[in-house]
Amino acid sequence: MVVGTIHSPGALKKAIRLSPQDVDLLELRVDAFAAKPETLLRAIPNLPAPLLLTVRHPREGGAAPLTTNQRRALFRQFLPLVQWMDVEVRSTSILAEEIAYGVGMGVRLVVSDHHFRALPLNSRLTEREALARKAGCEVFKLAATLRTAGELERLFGFLNRHSKRGLAVMGMGAFGQVSRLLFGRCGSLLNYGYLDEPQVPGQWEAVTLKRRLMELFGA
Repeated sequence: MVVGTIHSPGALKKAIRLSPQDVDLLELRVDAFAAKPETLLRAIPNLPAPLLLTVRHPREGGAAPLTTNQRRALFRQFLPLVQWMDVEVRSTSILAEEIAYGVGMGVRLVVSDHHFRALPLNSRLTEREALARKAGCEVFKLAATLRTAGELERLFGFLNRHSKRGLAVMGMGAFGQVSRLLFGRCGSLLNYGYLDEPQVPGQWEAVTLKRRLMELFGA
């Protein structure tokens, strides 16, 4: 599935104009609208795809320096309106009640881990996935900056070994776009793209990514 990320007013405007077939999910980056969450709340009835709720931790790319209590309140406000939720590995303990609340309503859980500086050792990746599974995730999302072809190969190996367990794996940086096509073709379940402008180097525009993956799958 291709996920279009709504992380700015411009992205929200583009999301409203999408056709239902353009993307499979829309990610609500509520941290980017924390000052005026009503902007997103008013728009939700006009969005053409199922919704994934993210209130990103400041240390993993969050757009605002939100406290834990602020994040909890935003999760509680938006969870009744979405089909998926994303919580970072580092936040699974402090947001355990919000996770239980969402899962209890049938919201599907993604537990994510982001490495903006470099790809960690394989042992570290395995440890992070184990923590995500312990939290009860349906999908473990792993994003890491890839500086060399060798790192691309190593991250692909991680996906290839564990894809049956439900993974969303993607690179950032110089090998980001290559990785997102390769990994999407080879089992990455959620594949993220931007709607108005990239959040990190190496992203595809979401509608283009959906089209490219459909071409690769022969659809």
